[in-house]
Amino acid sequence: MLQETQIQNKQKLSFEDFKTEVLNDYRIAKISRECSLLGRREVLTGKAKFGIFGDGKEVPQLAMAKAFKLGDFRSGYYRDQTFMMAIGKLTAKQFFAGLYAHPDIKADPMSAGRQMGGHFTTHSLHENGSWKDLTKQYNSSSDISPTAGQMPRLLGLAQASKIYRNEKSIQHKNNFSIHGNEVAWGTIGNASTSEGLFFESINAAGVLQVPMVMSVWDDEYGISVHAKYQTTKESISEILKGFQREHDKDGFEIFVLNGWDYVQLVDTYQKAGKIAREEHVPVLIHVKELTQPQGHSTSGSHERYKSKERLEWEIEHDCITKMRKWILEFELETETGEILRFVDSEEELIIIEKEAKKEVTSAKRNAWNTYQSEIKAELSDAAEILENTANKSKNSAFINKYKNDLLTVLEPTRKDILSTLRKCLRYLKDEHFAEKIVLQNFIKSSFENAHQKYSTHLTSETELGTSNIEEKKPIYSPEKNLVDARIIMRDNFDAILRKHDDVVIFGEDAGFIGDVNQGLEGLQEKYGEIRISDTGIREATIIGQGIGLAMRGLRPIAEIQYLDYLLYALQIMSDDLATLRYRTFGRQKAPLIIRTRGHRLEGIWHAGSPMGGIIHNLRGIHILVPRNMTKAAGFYNTLLEGDDPALVIECLNGYRLKEELPLNLGDFKTAIGVVETVKEGTDMTIVSYGSTLRIVLEAAKDLNQVGIDIEVIDAQSLLPFDLAHDCVKSVAKTNKLLVIDEDVPGGASAYILQEILENQNGYQYLDSKPATLTAKEHRTAYGTDGDYFSKPSAEDVFEKIYDIMHEENPNKFKSLY
Repeated sequence: MLQETQIQNKQKLSFEDFKTEVLNDYRIAKISRECSLLGRREVLTGKAKFGIFGDGKEVPQLAMAKAFKLGDFRSGYYRDQTFMMAIGKLTAKQFFAGLYAHPDIKADPMSAGRQMGGHFTTHSLHENGSWKDLTKQYNSSSDISPTAGQMPRLLGLAQASKIYRNEKSIQHKNNFSIHGNEVAWGTIGNASTSEGLFFESINAAGVLQVPMVMSVWDDEYGISVHAKYQTTKESISEILKGFQREHDKDGFEIFVLNGWDYVQLVDTYQKAGKIAREEHVPVLIHVKELTQPQGHSTSGSHERYKSKERLEWEIEHDCITKMRKWILEFELETETGEILRFVDSEEELIIIEKEAKKEVTSAKRNAWNTYQSEIKAELSDAAEILENTANKSKNSAFINKYKNDLLTVLEPTRKDILSTLRKCLRYLKDEHFAEKIVLQNFIKSSFENAHQKYSTHLTSETELGTSNIEEKKPIYSPEKNLVDARIIMRDNFDAILRKHDDVVIFGEDAGFIGDVNQGLEGLQEKYGEIRISDTGIREATIIGQGIGLAMRGLRPIAEIQYLDYLLYALQIMSDDLATLRYRTFGRQKAPLIIRTRGHRLEGIWHAGSPMGGIIHNLRGIHILVPRNMTKAAGFYNTLLEGDDPALVIECLNGYRLKEELPLNLGDFKTAIGVVETVKEGTDMTIVSYGSTLRIVLEAAKDLNQVGIDIEVIDAQSLLPFDLAHDCVKSVAKTNKLLVIDEDVPGGASAYILQEILENQNGYQYLDSKPATLTAKEHRTAYGTDGDYFSKPSAEDVFEKIYDIMHEENPNKFKSLY
């Protein structure tokens, strides 16, 4: 019997309304389940590459959807298809379009075929890159596959509500928040709670007291590994009991319930949402006794690792089976003696089930036909071109064979078409006629179209793209005002905070003491603890805070104290931040600015130059390496005018050096993707960046004494690098190239060398071998001598350049050794 109190929790719906809602929920659950079942078959028959589905988790997701309100955000797990269907953001046809990797954002609004199925998103941006009103829609941040990778971002999404509620200066931004009433809803599999990112995020959420509801879907397994090997006491809620809030201490509210109990689930999610929304208290919901009817994914069968008894238990406790039984058995007697039921017979549920199966089958067929129709039209055009080409070619037999083979492919891909055409083109290498040109143009056009489908939106392609923002030089007083360079950083951040009321800055020691190098000195006292705040020692979730805040319309600057410690957060930066715009086809963005410092400090973990790894892991994020604080300040000013994420690496040994204080703080801009020639010369082009540049300039003075005049170029920006190709112009003048940095051999120096020699075609101007001068293979040893013998010194620079000049003119430049 359904208790009266539970009826009241349905907000006093009439019984007919409640009945309609329950049966509609059952319909959604069945549609979702049918999608999972048919989806697996599509993978096994080869139409799709891989499948990971939400079967077994349907009922708790229905309950979560009922508590999810407009403006809320989800940051979840790749099994949440039922939830997305319940909030109206995923249809069965879209589900299959994603499974087939249909590269059209209208067909697959989750990623335009760029992510495997099960990774869900909503569109925060219009096509032109401008923000939608996020308070008037249900929001899902774009999923990523790495387990627990959604947790750091979830923290930031929740923290945004806290900031919007409590910071008066931004409460006018009502297209992002209504008084901070939005809840961030997270989901994760029970085994993935073993990840450090989960614990780090849970701890941070408890400290910050943010409106977050975290659901753990517990089916007792992590792929094939049982919970007893995953979690102490086999229960995440048990080991997190210490996080339970008390009357005088902050913490979490924790609920534990079974995933097949529809009534309790609905009631609990309503309570959890109310607590988080009204009190800004994080909530953990441990949903137990869930199943996974088809196993982890299409890559294996769960019969291999589950016992017969477990498989039988899963059939009995399947959440849809349990819900069906509850619907059939439900009876409620009214005060007048009337018996109320959801259905009068099982036949009513059978009709719903048949309709769900029919709807999903039709959606699958329509999605496949839509996907294939575009490709088949291209195939038809290609076949006609091949036939016309064969009629003119002396190798017609071979070309016709390829054409006929292509026409026999029942389920063609674009790869099939292009592979065939390119092979045929080889037979025409010695022939010249109009049909060959048509073939060549078709191939070129196909690759241009493929670029739009598969390679766009790595960074902003809108008017706000930071590479479009022009340099604005610092203005100085006629009387030189030399100050410690940290003063320029401090006063520029002051100007930024005055100019941009949506900027928040946070990190280890960033708040009360104004960062370890005093670049934020006194700003917390001036602007408050919300806009300038300290964090715990937890780099991954510092970045996660920044991602979530940026996705909700704020402009965060997240500080990682030293560049070496960025490695703690590299996975989140690489898998989430760097790919966000790309994997959503430009429909979500997170213009997070990451501030850190590195270069030329001493010791293995403070040397600050793992640049090669950073460059190659963070495509999609601008990597900026200013040589001084004025340049760094200009980068921050530029970035806040655009909408790309970036990493700014300040020179750690530059804060106490003297620089001239600009008059137009907060306004001058350093151009991104632009190099600067800091010393002109004729004998050799030297490209470097950061603190190493000062060593190069020191060596340049000594080289002048022996008749060597080098040209020194500051890279300034590694991603993107030298968009105007100014480096090759220098190489064309000097005919020699040396790249110097303090990364390991083959790191950033190899990247820069490829950019200049290959992408800029600089090789054609060289009259000597291009060279690099880097640090040793190992990290930097500690102490003055450790630095001297680990990284390039001024003497190393001098001798490397001198040796190159000796090779060209041994009579003028006698060997030193």
